[in-house]
Amino acid sequence: MSPLAERYRAIGSALPQGVELLAVSKGRPAAMVRELYGLGQRRFGESRLQEAVAKQQELADLPGIEWHFIGRLQANKVRPVLQAFPIIQAVDSLALAQRISRIAAELNLCPQLYLQLKLRPDANKGGFERAELEQHWEVLQALPSLQWHGVMLIPPLALSGEPLQQLFAEVVELADQLQLPGRSMGMSGDWPLAAAHGSTMVRVGGALFGRD
Repeated sequence: MSPLAERYRAIGSALPQGVELLAVSKGRPAAMVRELYGLGQRRFGESRLQEAVAKQQELADLPGIEWHFIGRLQANKVRPVLQAFPIIQAVDSLALAQRISRIAAELNLCPQLYLQLKLRPDANKGGFERAELEQHWEVLQALPSLQWHGVMLIPPLALSGEPLQQLFAEVVELADQLQLPGRSMGMSGDWPLAAAHGSTMVRVGGALFGRD
């Protein structure tokens, strides 16, 4: 068994029931995606459009791959990202959501979206603060050509232990309030804690593909 297969099986066996694995394949070769596909993995996350499109073309013979765009989405990249990704995990503002809605309607698409949350101060990340999201939620829900599926969190780097667990609990509470089933929380460093505290999808890169 290859090291990649060993890591994949170890993560899969540790995931609680109902928690999905998103393999963060950005920066990884298509051959590794193909190997994971052969082991049963179907969900892959990319954040660099040009790299992702080339990878998608190389893997076009594999049916049923679910591509998630997980990077920061710039306004001028909305159209090509919509054409390449049915699922977008980083909608971090009302203005971006409105732009996605307009372009999706033009393309006759209905992407599945996650709202990026920012429930703690963090100068390095965008996202909706709780009060802001509650204020705009009615408008966001009314936007055409969109499927709101869940919320997504990237916690501050310094957060760990009990404070991080409390943050995960707040995300779950807010998702329930908004009646959104998806809670994309947890990455290579904290996915076991996230999976144990309400995440429905963990985004794992280095711990799965290996550290560079």
